Amino acid sequence: MTRLEEMYKEKVVPELTKEFGYKSTMQIPRIRSVHLNIGLGEASQNHKLIEEAVDELTRISGQKAVVTKAKKSIASFKLREGQPIGCRVTLRGDRMWDFLEKLINFSLPRVRDFRGVPDKGFDGRGNFTLGVREHTIFPEINVDQVERVKGMNITIVTSATSDKESKQLLSLLGMPYRK
Repeated sequence: MTRLEEMYKEKVVPELTKEFGYKSTMQIPRIRSVHLNIGLGEASQNHKLIEEAVDELTRISGQKAVVTKAKKSIASFKLREGQPIGCRVTLRGDRMWDFLEKLINFSLPRVRDFRGVPDKGFDGRGNFTLGVREHTIFPEINVDQVERVKGMNITIVTSATSDKESKQLLSLLGMPYRK
């Protein structure tokens, strides 16, 4: 059990129960999964980019990344159906908690001019999406070996029914929101 998971069980659950007045433990919001996604539109011409992105996302997440392919052909983007255009990973369980702890405590503070995470990434159903401009903020990535800096989307899927509950859950876990 990770440090963040212990904190969730010991501190966050009682705090959320007190604040929102849950009657059952099943009502208490929890984190279900974390999805990582790197989209590489220019990879349709350069297949080496996809292999590099899969390797880096695998190192960041600790789990093998899956290549995503185009669903439709779009002539203006020189894209054909079935061409590789990115990679993704879904984390659950211990790997999810390890990644969240690393994201909150190590990676986000390494962002240049970091003033906090914007709280506009909620979808209305309690899920939070965060965009990272440089994947080099993660400690597993050696900046000297990176050919091209890639952006990344991180989606945290929760069981919360509202954005307010989800934001409170994530901020109690230590997510540094902008003031």
